[in-house]
Amino acid sequence: MKTITIKEQEQISEIIQECNICFAAVADSKGTPYVLPMNFGYKDGIIYLHSAPEGRVIRILEENNQICISFCTGSDIVAQHPQVACSYRMKAKSVVASGKVTFIEDLAEKEAALHILMAQYSDKTFTYSTPALKNVKIWKIPIETVSCKAFAEPHQK
Repeated sequence: MKTITIKEQEQISEIIQECNICFAAVADSKGTPYVLPMNFGYKDGIIYLHSAPEGRVIRILEENNQICISFCTGSDIVAQHPQVACSYRMKAKSVVASGKVTFIEDLAEKEAALHILMAQYSDKTFTYSTPALKNVKIWKIPIETVSCKAFAEPHQK
Protein backbone atom coordinates (compact mmCIF):
# COMPACT_ATOMS: atom_id res chain seq x y z
CA MET A 1 0.00 0.00 0.00
CA LYS A 2 1.14 3.51 -0.63
CA THR A 3 0.39 7.14 0.14
CA ILE A 4 -0.52 9.33 -2.81
CA THR A 5 -0.58 13.11 -3.06
CA ILE A 6 -3.79 14.68 -4.34
CA LYS A 7 -3.40 18.01 -6.13
CA GLU A 8 -6.76 18.48 -7.87
CA GLN A 9 -8.72 21.23 -6.11
CA GLU A 10 -12.07 19.54 -6.76
CA GLN A 11 -10.92 16.37 -4.97
CA ILE A 12 -9.48 18.41 -2.09
CA SER A 13 -12.81 20.25 -1.70
CA GLU A 14 -14.71 16.94 -1.73
CA ILE A 15 -12.50 15.53 1.04
CA ILE A 16 -12.99 18.65 3.18
CA GLN A 17 -16.75 18.56 2.69
CA GLU A 18 -16.86 14.87 3.61
CA CYS A 19 -15.59 15.67 7.12
CA ASN A 20 -17.68 16.54 10.16
CA ILE A 21 -14.98 18.20 12.23
CA CYS A 22 -11.62 19.80 11.69
CA PHE A 23 -8.72 20.39 14.03
CA ALA A 24 -7.55 23.99 14.25
CA ALA A 25 -3.99 24.56 15.50
CA VAL A 26 -2.63 27.88 16.70
CA ALA A 27 0.46 28.90 18.67
CA ASP A 28 0.71 31.57 21.34
CA SER A 29 3.47 34.18 21.58
CA LYS A 30 5.69 31.68 23.45
CA GLY A 31 5.24 29.11 20.69
CA THR A 32 2.97 26.90 22.79
CA PRO A 33 0.63 25.00 20.45
CA TYR A 34 -3.11 24.85 21.07
CA VAL A 35 -5.36 22.57 19.02
CA LEU A 36 -9.15 22.58 19.00
CA PRO A 37 -11.66 20.24 17.35
CA MET A 38 -14.18 22.48 15.60
CA ASN A 39 -17.21 22.53 13.36
CA PHE A 40 -16.60 24.34 10.11
CA GLY A 41 -17.94 25.56 6.82
CA TYR A 42 -16.07 25.61 3.52
CA LYS A 43 -16.73 27.43 0.29
CA ASP A 44 -14.58 28.71 -2.57
CA GLY A 45 -11.25 28.08 -0.87
CA ILE A 46 -12.29 29.72 2.39
CA ILE A 47 -12.76 27.92 5.71
CA TYR A 48 -15.21 29.42 8.21
CA LEU A 49 -15.10 28.62 11.92
CA HIS A 50 -17.11 29.99 14.81
CA SER A 51 -16.56 30.32 18.53
CA ALA A 52 -17.41 32.27 21.62
CA PRO A 53 -16.42 35.93 21.32
CA GLU A 54 -13.61 35.57 23.86
CA GLY A 55 -11.35 32.96 25.41
CA ARG A 56 -7.90 31.47 25.11
CA VAL A 57 -7.94 30.83 21.36
CA ILE A 58 -9.24 34.35 20.62
CA ARG A 59 -6.45 35.86 22.73
CA ILE A 60 -3.90 33.73 20.86
CA LEU A 61 -5.30 34.71 17.45
CA GLU A 62 -5.23 38.40 18.36
CA GLU A 63 -1.45 38.03 18.86
CA ASN A 64 -0.76 35.57 16.04
CA ASN A 65 -3.44 35.04 13.41
CA GLN A 66 -1.70 32.16 11.63
CA ILE A 67 -3.59 28.89 11.76
CA CYS A 68 -3.22 25.34 10.51
CA ILE A 69 -6.36 23.26 10.01
CA SER A 70 -6.48 19.53 9.40
CA PHE A 71 -9.28 17.35 8.09
CA CYS A 72 -9.31 13.56 7.92
CA THR A 73 -11.74 11.03 6.48
CA GLY A 74 -11.97 7.33 7.05
CA SER A 75 -11.40 5.02 9.94
CA ASP A 76 -10.95 1.67 8.25
CA ILE A 77 -7.83 -0.29 9.00
CA VAL A 78 -6.51 -2.40 6.14
CA ALA A 79 -3.60 -4.80 5.77
CA GLN A 80 -1.55 -5.84 2.81
CA HIS A 81 -0.56 -9.05 4.67
CA PRO A 82 -2.86 -9.92 7.61
CA GLN A 83 -0.05 -11.67 9.52
CA VAL A 84 2.43 -8.79 9.18
CA ALA A 85 1.81 -6.02 11.71
CA CYS A 86 3.75 -3.35 9.83
CA SER A 87 1.61 -3.88 6.72
CA TYR A 88 -1.46 -2.45 8.50
CA ARG A 89 -2.50 1.08 7.57
CA MET A 90 -5.44 3.34 8.20
CA LYS A 91 -7.29 3.88 4.92
CA ALA A 92 -7.99 7.58 4.96
CA LYS A 93 -7.62 10.88 3.17
CA SER A 94 -6.34 14.03 4.81
CA VAL A 95 -6.11 17.72 4.06
CA VAL A 96 -3.82 20.12 5.89
CA ALA A 97 -4.49 23.79 5.14
CA SER A 98 -3.00 26.96 6.53
CA GLY A 99 -3.80 30.63 6.36
CA LYS A 100 -4.46 33.71 8.42
CA VAL A 101 -7.60 34.27 10.46
CA THR A 102 -9.60 37.44 10.14
CA PHE A 103 -12.70 37.97 12.23
CA ILE A 104 -15.92 38.95 10.49
CA GLU A 105 -17.64 41.81 12.31
CA ASP A 106 -20.34 42.86 9.80
CA LEU A 107 -23.63 41.21 10.82
CA ALA A 108 -24.72 40.43 7.24
CA GLU A 109 -21.33 38.80 6.53
CA LYS A 110 -21.60 36.85 9.79
CA GLU A 111 -25.01 35.57 8.75
CA ALA A 112 -23.71 34.54 5.31
CA ALA A 113 -20.81 32.68 6.96
CA LEU A 114 -23.16 30.92 9.38
CA HIS A 115 -25.24 29.75 6.40
CA ILE A 116 -22.05 28.23 4.94
CA LEU A 117 -21.24 26.60 8.29
CA MET A 118 -24.71 25.14 8.70
CA ALA A 119 -24.80 23.90 5.09
CA GLN A 120 -21.94 21.56 6.05
CA TYR A 121 -24.32 19.74 8.42
CA SER A 122 -27.88 20.35 7.27
CA ASP A 123 -30.01 21.10 4.22
CA LYS A 124 -32.29 23.31 6.34
CA THR A 125 -32.43 27.08 6.07
CA PHE A 126 -31.81 28.90 9.33
CA THR A 127 -32.40 32.41 10.63
CA TYR A 128 -30.24 34.21 13.17
CA SER A 129 -31.29 36.92 15.60
CA THR A 130 -29.24 40.09 15.93
CA PRO A 131 -28.22 39.20 19.53
CA ALA A 132 -27.04 35.76 18.33
CA LEU A 133 -25.00 37.34 15.52
CA LYS A 134 -23.44 39.84 17.91
CA ASN A 135 -22.53 37.07 20.37
CA VAL A 136 -20.59 34.81 17.99
CA LYS A 137 -17.04 35.15 16.71
CA ILE A 138 -16.81 34.18 13.03
CA TRP A 139 -13.38 33.24 11.73
CA LYS A 140 -12.59 33.56 8.03
CA ILE A 141 -9.54 31.70 6.74
CA PRO A 142 -8.67 31.96 3.05
CA ILE A 143 -6.49 28.93 2.35
CA GLU A 144 -2.92 30.01 1.55
CA THR A 145 -1.28 26.57 1.44
CA VAL A 146 -2.81 23.12 1.25
CA SER A 147 -1.62 19.55 1.05
CA CYS A 148 -3.77 16.49 0.56
CA LYS A 149 -2.96 12.79 0.78
CA ALA A 150 -4.69 9.44 0.45
CA PHE A 151 -3.31 6.67 2.65
CA ALA A 152 -3.32 2.89 2.13
CA GLU A 153 -3.91 3.08 -1.59
CA PRO A 154 -3.09 -0.10 -3.50
CA HIS A 155 0.03 -0.28 -5.64
CA GLN A 156 -0.63 -0.44 -9.36
CA LYS A 157 0.16 -3.84 -10.84
